[in-house]
Amino acid sequence: QNVAKNLEEEKRAPPTVQEIKQKIEKYNAKVTNCLLMKLNDDGTYTGFIKVHLKLRRPVTVPAGIRPQSIYDALKEVNLADMTDKRTSFYLPLDAIKQLHISSSTTVGEVIQGLLKKFMVVDNPRKFALFKEMRKDGQVLLQKLPLTEYPLYLRLLAGPNTDVLSFVLKENETGEVEWDAFSIPELQNFLMILDKEEKDKIQQVQRKYEKFKQRLQQTLKEAGGKPG
Repeated sequence: QNVAKNLEEEKRAPPTVQEIKQKIEKYNAKVTNCLLMKLNDDGTYTGFIKVHLKLRRPVTVPAGIRPQSIYDALKEVNLADMTDKRTSFYLPLDAIKQLHISSSTTVGEVIQGLLKKFMVVDNPRKFALFKEMRKDGQVLLQKLPLTEYPLYLRLLAGPNTDVLSFVLKENETGEVEWDAFSIPELQNFLMILDKEEKDKIQQVQRKYEKFKQRLQQTLKEAGGKPG
């Protein structure tokens, strides 16, 4: 809470260019991996952020599309537009993506950029970017508004990701925006939930079957013995 309070207090008053310069110099002095921030002549600045992907649900990607090449990236080729076929895919859990952004890059743009890099065609509204802060062994996870500037948060917190890190998760606000999902996606979610339910049932059945076998074995070994 103290970390969050300090960050919020610094955000209330827009910093001057001189203050930004001082913060960048202080930030770069702590950097150990050459991922420095750079101040531009117009007062904006650029730098790097790392985003942890912690998606528990599959995402929708184009079917049969090769990975994006350097040529495609330079030419800004959108491979997802080359086919109408879609398939579901689980992104690697806890994968980390490093992004080079500017001080004017918003949370919404970061989400869209991440989805584009992984060729995810799902509606960006299904995802949210969180800031994760650690203090005295406790973890505070807070959803960021789409208009927030992640690089500024990174600048305030310093380069230590143990103090502040960014996490991409499903946008679970308690109110699901069903209009953001297509009919095939909703049907796919039902199939996934059905599979997860069956898996849970099987896990419980296996657990009690093993317990039953141990009880039967114990009774067999104790057969005929007093007590």
